[in-house]
Amino acid sequence: MTVPTGALARGTAIPKDNARLGRAGGVPRRIAASRGWRRLGLAWIAGAFGALAMPPYGLLPALAVSLCIAVWLTDGAVSGRSLGRRAGPAFLIGWAWGFGFLTAGLWWLGSAFLVEADEFLWALPLGVIGLPFGVGIFYGAGFSAAAALWSEGPARIAALALGLGGAEWLRGHVLTGFPWNVLGMALGQNLWLMQAAASVGLYGLTVLAVLICAAPATLFDAGSPRHSYGPLAAAAILLVALALAGADRVGQADPAVSGVRLRLVQPNLQQDAKFRPENRDDIVDRYIELSDRPPEAGEATPTHIVWPESAFPFLIQRDPDTLAKIAAGLKPGRVLLTGAARADEPLPGERPRIYNAIMVIEPDGTITDTYDKVHLVPFGEYLPGFLDGALRAFGLRQFVAIPGGFSAGNPAAQRILTVPGLPPVVGTICYEAIFPAAIRPLGQPIDAARPPGLILNVTNDGWFGDTPGPRQHLAQARLRAVEEGLPMVRDANTGISAVIDPHGRITAQSAIDVETVLDADLPARIIGGTIYARFGDLLFAGMLVACAAAATARRKRA
Repeated sequence: MTVPTGALARGTAIPKDNARLGRAGGVPRRIAASRGWRRLGLAWIAGAFGALAMPPYGLLPALAVSLCIAVWLTDGAVSGRSLGRRAGPAFLIGWAWGFGFLTAGLWWLGSAFLVEADEFLWALPLGVIGLPFGVGIFYGAGFSAAAALWSEGPARIAALALGLGGAEWLRGHVLTGFPWNVLGMALGQNLWLMQAAASVGLYGLTVLAVLICAAPATLFDAGSPRHSYGPLAAAAILLVALALAGADRVGQADPAVSGVRLRLVQPNLQQDAKFRPENRDDIVDRYIELSDRPPEAGEATPTHIVWPESAFPFLIQRDPDTLAKIAAGLKPGRVLLTGAARADEPLPGERPRIYNAIMVIEPDGTITDTYDKVHLVPFGEYLPGFLDGALRAFGLRQFVAIPGGFSAGNPAAQRILTVPGLPPVVGTICYEAIFPAAIRPLGQPIDAARPPGLILNVTNDGWFGDTPGPRQHLAQARLRAVEEGLPMVRDANTGISAVIDPHGRITAQSAIDVETVLDADLPARIIGGTIYARFGDLLFAGMLVACAAAATARRKRA
């Protein structure tokens, strides 16, 4: 007699659709039979283990183990339940799984609260525990959506890919979005596998990652043994095909842009000194000294200098003496691209709005172009409007101590910067580089008459020290180069600075927490761009439709 997983101790006969669990292997059966806090605890541990697949570790089998456990837990939660009674248990499994995944992957956020511990230590649990606790809701929603299409056999893997793919897209867009450590990064950090992002983007990689990594769970399905290895074999073939196609795509080196030699300045300024106005002269002198260091023997002289995000503890646009000092200190003909705070001209009686910006400073010290950051960091650069008044009443502020916080740039504005001697430059500041399609204003197509030639990302990862955070940031920025077919120039205050070609190869990279300069050629863009650059997430949407069709067709047959 077949025994149900939910009634192993009672000896009760089970419904027909529970037969799979009764015949499954010992470990999957025990996992599926878990209940209550034990089920949620297993989901949390599985999610935390899956975080090992994210940068900088890149252990893809960890995500396979993690998702297989999630599949078996969901099997037990939905088995024998009507459609209306599945959503709640599946949501709790997904939420606990996501809570564990994000807690293990984002623990390093706590470092930012220790920079000014006298003011922010109290909030450390909110960042390290509260953020994963809340963002885990997206995974809960994804598991609930998958449960609505859940069935026996391999089709439930398609349902999970649909649910988690949609959940990750929502996580990247709702409430300004937070697409950090999206599941697709399990594939998006390997040079060969990341090439698929040129067609399907980060969220398409997420669907592929779930299909591949959750497939081993079907080895323990009921039915004829001749069908047991089919999904796993299909997943292995898909993984190999992605790798071979990627290897072929990166087979040749990208040419360099003629007449351009970059110098990325990494000053390694510590956070407790970087924003103090009394350090302004020392900071500017340090930048100039690093910028003017002679190149290595036999190397070309830099033509373009890049300084990191928020390079100055003052408004350089209102300081002509410092602009003149920079112009005099840099060798003739060099163009400077730098992060800097920028203020607009306010109306009488109003406080000026402050922007986190990139400025183009020509050899004579003139600021000729700017880009204002659009995606601000909540609680880091501004306080959300509904909390601003309440928190300030208690004397609380965002990390960057600017009255009123930074203002966001116009999201519909053109991001392209005009820089003498460079192809059109797309500006991104700090964590803007983790957003797919962020280089286009409001997701609009690129202007064909003036296509961008590189992505510039200036950032200050000094808040997070020598932790996985800066490495995760670099890995995610790197994928933007592949998606768009554009080289990326990334300058970080404390590291990691890098030059990345349009296939994701890092052609130059600094160490973390060191003062250094990085000289490199600028790789050329991919002529004609990529499928993702032309169509955005359209192919990803098609993948979701295909997953829904596969899951729905199996339910109809059942």
